[in-house]
Formats: sequence, structure tokens, C-alpha cells
Amino acid sequence: MRIVVTNDDGYKAKGIRSLVNILRPFGELTVIAPKSAQSGMSMAVSMGFKPIAVRHLDSKPGEDWWYLDGTPASCVKFAIDNILYPVKPDLVVCGINHGNNAATASCYSGTVGAASEGAINGIRSIAVSLDSFDDDADFSAVEAMLPGILDKLLPVFSSRFGCIYNINFPNIPLSEIKGVQMSRMGIVHWENEYVGYSSERLAARNHRPSDADVRYIENAHPEEEIYMMAGDMVENPGNLSDADHKLMEAGYVAITPLNLDNTDTDEIERLCGII
Repeated sequence: MRIVVTNDDGYKAKGIRSLVNILRPFGELTVIAPKSAQSGMSMAVSMGFKPIAVRHLDSKPGEDWWYLDGTPASCVKFAIDNILYPVKPDLVVCGINHGNNAATASCYSGTVGAASEGAINGIRSIAVSLDSFDDDADFSAVEAMLPGILDKLLPVFSSRFGCIYNINFPNIPLSEIKGVQMSRMGIVHWENEYVGYSSERLAARNHRPSDADVRYIENAHPEEEIYMMAGDMVENPGNLSDADHKLMEAGYVAITPLNLDNTDTDEIERLCGII
């Protein structure tokens, strides 16, 4: 099986290294990840004749490493169109993301966006996330459970166009995980999203600024104010008990089937007698 592996945290992230360890027994890996963190990019692509740097990092039997200075979806495009062409990959797996992509966070996620790029090309695609933003997060529970999940999921993967599976792990020890549950996308939103940039706020979220962030602040105009996006998640009313974020809070691994077809079929039926 030919597998494309990517993420949105960058090729140096601990999560993608863990994912590669998990996937080695499943097939031949083409690992191509962003040169730097590209969180929140959804399905954005690097376009408009903009120069895009690509580097071949390493090659060994069954495993090929690249980075691309672009978005996660662009990484998948490059793998399909340039590295593997004319052979088509059998599977795209994105992650392991540092931070969960449950509920409506999946709409913004570069991890889910990269999986969606695979799906739009008719390739089975999976996004995997852990509910921890720690750069040194403990992925041992994912490493223990994901192979068994893939063994069950891959043979029965949906044949419908545009389907992806969004897998979210709670950040708890393996012994405390209650099991794996199929889930629906929860509905949440964020408030107080932009706050002043400060080392204290970063430390509270266990986040270390990148060199690029440090340079950005150093080069800021004297009259510019520096903010960061670090809002509070607020749950919308009406979420059912099988919403993915609720299942994670209860100690389960949540698998949410998503689809690129955003058509609201109920709304079509409602409007057919009106329009």
C-alpha cells in the first residue's frame, strides 16, 4: 500500500514522527509536510504563481521524506502530482496533530484540510489528532490504539466520494481511555478570540514561540500592536451525547465521518416547494 503522510505542524513535529512509526507496517510511506507550522489553513493551497520551495530530506527502503514550504493541502497535491505521479497513492493520513480537531474546529483544521485534499482526488483519507498542544506531547496511547483502528477501518472504508475519517484522541493515559466510538461533528464556536501577545499567556498554554514568531515581533512597526488568536471554546446548544468533543471529554476516542459534499439536502427539500 502506498501511503502519503503529512501534517500541519511542520515536518519537525513530534506528532508526524509518531505517525510514521505507526504506519511503517502498513505500506510504503511518502512523507511530505510543511516546512513550518501551517495550523488553521483548512484546504488553503499555495497558488498564484508564488515560488514554493521543496526539499528532499531523506530516503530509505519504504520511506521517503520531503518538506514543502506551503500549506498541508499543497503537500498532498505535490505528492500526488509530482512525487508519485503517475502512480496514485492508496491512502492519505494526516497528523498526528498537536491539538484536537473535534467539533467545528475541523472546519479550520489544516490536518483535516490535507485529508480533504486526498479525498477530493478519490483517495481514502484520514486525519488523526491528540488533544494536547504540547510540543512534547505523549503519543503513546495513539501508538497503542491507532493500528487496531486502522485494521478495522481500512477494509470497510466508505466508497462514497468525499468521505474522510476524523479521529480524535483525548489526552489521557491509555489505561483511562474507555474505548472507541463513532461520533458526529459537535457544534461549538469561539469567543474572545484575539488577545494581546505575551510570554505569560504563551506559557499558560504550554506554547513556545517559533523563531519566525520571534523575528516577526522584533520587526514589527513601533506603532503596531501584537495580538494572538487564543479564544475560549463555547459549546452551542443542542449537541447530542455522541458529539465528538463530548465523547472525548468522557474519555473515548472519537471517529467522525466527514464529507466534502456540504449540500444541505434538508434545505433543498424545504425550498423545493417555495422557489
